[in-house]
Amino acid sequence: MAFDEIQMPLRVGFGSSGGPAFSTEVVVIDSGYERRNQNWSQARRVYDARTGVRSAADVGVMLNFFHARAGRARGFRLKDWSDFATASDGASSTLWSDQTIGTGDGTSVTFQLCKNYTSGSNTHQRLISKPVSGSVTIGVNGTQVSSGWSVDTTTGIVTFVTPPANGRAVTAGFQFDVPVRFDTDQLALSADNYAMYKSDIPIVEIRS
Repeated sequence: MAFDEIQMPLRVGFGSSGGPAFSTEVVVIDSGYERRNQNWSQARRVYDARTGVRSAADVGVMLNFFHARAGRARGFRLKDWSDFATASDGASSTLWSDQTIGTGDGTSVTFQLCKNYTSGSNTHQRLISKPVSGSVTIGVNGTQVSSGWSVDTTTGIVTFVTPPANGRAVTAGFQFDVPVRFDTDQLALSADNYAMYKSDIPIVEIRS
């Protein structure tokens, strides 16, 4: 699957709208009670970047980017301005202690970056595969670790030189992008006047 490690231009991406979507089958039986079946363990995000195209300059940026991706053919990175960091409010400066990404067992050296969303007694763990380069910080057993590890920004996998000891929590803080693709092969643009434009630009998250 073709994927370009390039972020959608921020001038356009900043105006995008959208968010997480789950798939749930709901069957209502004769008595009125429901039976619900959750099809996806992970949400799939859907966006529409239409509000990011506001001027002729924006159209030029989008045309270049859309042609280079060949419509739906090639994936790319998108900064979701509503949720792009591990901080509790999703936007503040990140800390190495923001998220627990695993527990050492004295053998494992690789850990997948993730973000946890907790409400009441329920926690949803979102796997993160596209951290922003230079933003990742790591902690082990309550102490920041500045060396002895590396992160693959194309997969979100953290690799330690020496495995964390058994029972020691591994934590991380970082910013991240969403792996996405255009959900259309046709870019439909319309002009309100010589300077103002609008367009439907559907974008969908890629499982990675």
